[in-house]
Amino acid sequence: MFSRVLTHSLHVSLSIPHYADELYELTDRNRQFLRRWLPWLDGVQSAEDTRRFLALQVQRFARGESLHVTIFSQGSIAGVAAFNSIDRTNGIGSIGYWLGEEFNGKGIMTSVVRDLVELGRTYYSLQKVEIRCATGNLRSRAIPERLGFRHEGTLRRAERVYEQWFDHEVYALLIDPLVGGQGDQANEF
Repeated sequence: MFSRVLTHSLHVSLSIPHYADELYELTDRNRQFLRRWLPWLDGVQSAEDTRRFLALQVQRFARGESLHVTIFSQGSIAGVAAFNSIDRTNGIGSIGYWLGEEFNGKGIMTSVVRDLVELGRTYYSLQKVEIRCATGNLRSRAIPERLGFRHEGTLRRAERVYEQWFDHEVYALLIDPLVGGQGDQANEF
């Protein structure tokens, strides 16, 4: 199974249904914190909902459409990050992420996103990585800014989160895919 050690206390692993119970507990415990920016929380009411979502992510990974990873900090699930979509034709990957409140402010997501960019370059031959963040979500926006992504513009009313519309800031990083890279071997980490 795909797993990567990023530091002595931080690793990521392909998100699999086996993680559903602990990931659901993290989601449920952080429901109020996450609700401000994430529109899907009302649809996750049990560990079984999380298990179904993770099973779908494994299928999407097998088809080369996405890469969803579970983040472990000191052995506990801290959150998730993903190439929510991978456009193999144009070499563009779109990253999304979230952490439980207790894991914020520790540099975890910056390390994880940096690693995802490298995975996109190495295994998917991506030439561009995008991140979209709600304009007011300054912590989320700090990650692409810290990693050298370029602000490409603002999408107005890009996402409805419950009863509120949010504009999105679009960030992109142009990267040079590995010459003769892994390309079609994307699922053989």
